Amino acid sequence: MKKIIIASLLLIVSCQNDVKKEPDIADLTIQDIVAENSKEAEEAKKWLENSIVGYFKADISEQEKIMKEITTDDYYEFKTDAINVDMDVDGSLILKEFNQKWEDKYDTNFAGINSGFLISAQDWINIEVRKCDVMTSLKNVYIFNVILADDGFKAQYFRKIKVINENGKFLIDGVIESN
Repeated sequence: MKKIIIASLLLIVSCQNDVKKEPDIADLTIQDIVAENSKEAEEAKKWLENSIVGYFKADISEQEKIMKEITTDDYYEFKTDAINVDMDVDGSLILKEFNQKWEDKYDTNFAGINSGFLISAQDWINIEVRKCDVMTSLKNVYIFNVILADDGFKAQYFRKIKVINENGKFLIDGVIESN
């Protein structure tokens, strides 16, 4: 009987050691968190650069589809509304309606009213990403300082672009247009 009890206790103890628990946030060091954030921010940066280049290299008939794929649903609707403010198209809003609709979600002062996605020009020759630096990186939200350039038109576009990681997929969720 003693042998059965001892064997049972050993079995119970050995089974408990095999159970792996999830790492507790308290077990992580600041260095671990910074390293993980830096790694994900670098992935987000590469995705953003490739997405911007892909968008501007695509045929114009594909750009709306690509914009929808690389933005959150809310930002896509917001920017589409901004592009069409006071235009004579179905569903367009006047400026006051636009501000009322979006002021709780986005800063409408930086919407780029009546201008295109990512750049304000209607035409371009060759858009390149000249600069794409991580400004902030915190818990699946990344803000990038971006300079887009079109040497053909001798134009530069300075942008702050917010990228989020939503369900394992990077998406643009805001663009502040500063020129």
